[in-house]
Amino acid sequence: MIKIGIYGYGNLGRGVENAVTQCPDMELVGVFTRRDPKTVQAKAPVYRAEDALSMQDKIDVMILCGGSATDLPEQTPALAAHFNVVDSFDTHAKIPVHFENVDKAAGESGHVGIISVGWDPGLFSLNRLYAGAVLPDGTDYTFWGKGVSQGHSDAIRRIDGVLDARQYTVPVEAALKAVRSGKSPELSTREKHTRECFVVAKEGADLARIEKEIVEMPNYFADYDTTVHFISAEELAANHSGLPHGGVVIRTGTAGDGTKHTVEYSLRLESNPAFTSSVLCAYARAAYRMQQEGTTGCKTVFDVPPAYLSPMDGAALRKQLL
Repeated sequence: MIKIGIYGYGNLGRGVENAVTQCPDMELVGVFTRRDPKTVQAKAPVYRAEDALSMQDKIDVMILCGGSATDLPEQTPALAAHFNVVDSFDTHAKIPVHFENVDKAAGESGHVGIISVGWDPGLFSLNRLYAGAVLPDGTDYTFWGKGVSQGHSDAIRRIDGVLDARQYTVPVEAALKAVRSGKSPELSTREKHTRECFVVAKEGADLARIEKEIVEMPNYFADYDTTVHFISAEELAANHSGLPHGGVVIRTGTAGDGTKHTVEYSLRLESNPAFTSSVLCAYARAAYRMQQEGTTGCKTVFDVPPAYLSPMDGAALRKQLL
């Protein structure tokens, strides 16, 4: 059995807790939280985050469930010095720097760190790679939503004066229609998506400042047409408590004989954290197997053999899936 630890116990951490129960080769050893463990009810023993290092010999893979804005850039390298780790770091522009930091820590300690695991970055990244390799003469398009972005919502909640928030990513329908028609349009970031934010502010907070910080936030909102709605906590709970998401990856291209082709991969997710946590568990299995074979350092989904994600062995995979 692969012994799993969960570091961070929000929506994603609770999702991983449930996902582990569906994995026949995994068991959850412990949950690590910055909250008082006595206030947290989980399906495994709960420990303080700072006690994680005392559990090195009891955990095969630590799944990190913090936010990409401020948690994972520090936590993943720090924990990769002591554990095999998997995270869902999703700030695309900063992935190269995050990779270097985790690679140094994991390489020096003899561990494996798989970063940016989820559906985008993650499964969508793989589909962009596959389609581009098959149709080198072509163009990639990725549309997200409509759905709640956990990372963007978390980034808003980190702003001073914000109590809670949900951010919806919304594809521009005209752009999506044009791509599916095979026109291969050139689209800017702003032309593909809009962002809609529902924010609960603290009483007396400067709403104009909060809105300005949101719409000007680099890597999150600055490149998009962004609308901010300030609402009550009751309205947020009543109308925005779910965490749906999804999207499509499309590549349009031309083969060597001049024929035109379209490759499309889509996801429709009732719960973003539930699905993302399931992907994290699959890659935790891969991290364990790779480290057992002597692999060390940081990896992404591009570096992981697909067979390492499945609990089935090679013979079963060839018989049932190939």
